[in-house]
Amino acid sequence: MRSLLRLNILICFILLLAAGIPVSAQIRSGQFSSQQLSNVGYDSQGRIMKKDTGKDSLQKRDRFADSITIFYRYFDSTRIRTIDSSINDFTTRFPLPSYYHTLGNYGTAAQSFFFNPLMKPGFDAGFHAYDIYGFNIEGTRFFQTTRPYTELAYALGSKAEQLINVLHTQNRQSNLNFSIEYRFSNAPGNLKNQNASQNNFRFTNHYQSPNKTYENFLVFISNKSASSENGGLQDKLKLDSLALNDPYELETRLGRAGAAGRNPFNTTVNTGNLYKNSTLLFRHHYDLGTRDSLVTDSVVFKIFYPRLRIEHTFKYTHSSYQFYDYYVDSARYINYFNYWPGKDSVSYKDSWNDMTNEFSLISFPEKNNLSQFLKAGIALQNLKGSFDTASISLYNVYALGEYRNRTRNQVWDIEANGELYLNGHNAGDYAAFVSMKRLLGKKLGYLNIGFQNVNKTPAFVFDQLSMFPIKNRSAFGKENVIRLFALYENPKNGWKLGGEYFAVNNYVYFDSFFSAKQEATLFNVLHLSAEKKFRLSKHWNWYTEIHVQQTTGQPPVNLPFLFTRNRIAFEGNFATNLFLSTGIEIRYNTGYKADNYSPFLGRYFVQNTQTINNRPDIHAFLHFRIKSFKGFFRIENLNTLNTKGFSFNKLNFNTTDNPGTGLWTRLGIWWNFVN
Repeated sequence: MRSLLRLNILICFILLLAAGIPVSAQIRSGQFSSQQLSNVGYDSQGRIMKKDTGKDSLQKRDRFADSITIFYRYFDSTRIRTIDSSINDFTTRFPLPSYYHTLGNYGTAAQSFFFNPLMKPGFDAGFHAYDIYGFNIEGTRFFQTTRPYTELAYALGSKAEQLINVLHTQNRQSNLNFSIEYRFSNAPGNLKNQNASQNNFRFTNHYQSPNKTYENFLVFISNKSASSENGGLQDKLKLDSLALNDPYELETRLGRAGAAGRNPFNTTVNTGNLYKNSTLLFRHHYDLGTRDSLVTDSVVFKIFYPRLRIEHTFKYTHSSYQFYDYYVDSARYINYFNYWPGKDSVSYKDSWNDMTNEFSLISFPEKNNLSQFLKAGIALQNLKGSFDTASISLYNVYALGEYRNRTRNQVWDIEANGELYLNGHNAGDYAAFVSMKRLLGKKLGYLNIGFQNVNKTPAFVFDQLSMFPIKNRSAFGKENVIRLFALYENPKNGWKLGGEYFAVNNYVYFDSFFSAKQEATLFNVLHLSAEKKFRLSKHWNWYTEIHVQQTTGQPPVNLPFLFTRNRIAFEGNFATNLFLSTGIEIRYNTGYKADNYSPFLGRYFVQNTQTINNRPDIHAFLHFRIKSFKGFFRIENLNTLNTKGFSFNKLNFNTTDNPGTGLWTRLGIWWNFVN
């Protein structure tokens, strides 16, 4: 593994020299100054164009003025986006989406209400219960800004729940940007042995040479999820007869009885899961193409149009997944989980090192449209797994291809890509994706249709070498998932209509705390959705979204038939700088046999014995924005009100033995600064 790492460093060194960049030299000044950059704009393809300011171009700009030009692109995307300043939807700033549920506490294992299979081929360790909380490569933003920009966020909830988020980005030169983002959350929990914390860090760096022929992107991400596991309540019927009206009084199935404490500054986990992963990605390319220039009143901008790109991507990931219980009670293990641990403490841990080198050639058919290209490449992946008493080395060789075309008039947007694993551990895996988006008209909106097919090897956790206690480690066949989707958007009328159709074969799932199975029969899942903003009056708006799901046959998948979320809000601009959104939010899903949860494997599993019918979730909110300051105040779970005694103890259940929270308040601020 070390020799391969040295080889990657050598490759990067050679490509840097080929680009004419001295490795030891300091980065030179950018092509444009901050003042020049402020006088130009960008078209839909990200190309430079003169900004019509209506003023003399020779007029000096106040360098201390509180103004900024900032935009960003997601990794592996050419679409320019701007900072979102909306306040009507809290979940756009909260890491957990509205269509997810947890075990009752933020930071614990999360699951979507929708059918959401993993649509990625290749190697998979098999642990995804905490993915929604972490940073990832796909969601990484690369900024371009004329001034240093900082975002600060802090949210405080009941039981000392807290969330901290810090983002800073700035351009050292017009062609060199970096950003740092850190997020921390800690939630002691509503029950014993339920504290959870999340630590996320991301650093990015983007550099382009002054002559535009060389460009690199650097991403470093670190995620840590520490979540105590209590296995659910020993006796959930006692919720209605609590002496202090606090579920913390009740004993849980895991953890040391009577020894738990609710300390917001203590993130120690004695019984639970600890997942860590760190990723370093470095992508760079050298372009061959033609040159041109753009002449303005005061300056000549040199423009380079790439026609052929040589690209190399290096990615290294270290990940570890561990469950441990330092206070094993064998009697409770047998009684509640039908499992004999055989010792006073248990620990299961899998660790992986993953190093991938990808080499690609990219062709741009039209010189002035960087959003149209054809890409072909090949990659070598080296894997090393470490277990208690053994280790294993694996490899994969796969080919990849991609075609994108976002037309300049934005009438058509086409994306097609695929991967095929030629050799190695995941030989035979493949993925194919095609998406076509069409502008039907300014009044009619957009139509997007697509197809996706993934054929993948089951996760490595099902292998005999994995330390996690899984029964039925059969030689499972490859899973195959076909997805057809369509989305119609009408921004003028505020409509969104969507549909997904899944055809699934050889589905691997769990049906108990330790037992895995594979469904050989093909089954289907249909998911239809609709979203609409209704304007009720000048200041009253109704935001609604409705989702309907249906399966065919009797697959090992249980889903709510109906999921809906509605917000009725009083909104508007009521002073020069005051924007307000306040109202009621209601979330509801029909009763269904919700999945149970195995704390030992970090997996939700199918159960067919108990149907869970919950009250609608009801939240009251007050959101406002004053210039760059945003405030959010929420009173959640009003639906848990018990009219007998006027207490909030009629809790909804997320699994058969894991209740949600009672009345819950959240106070949050989001503040951005231009330095």
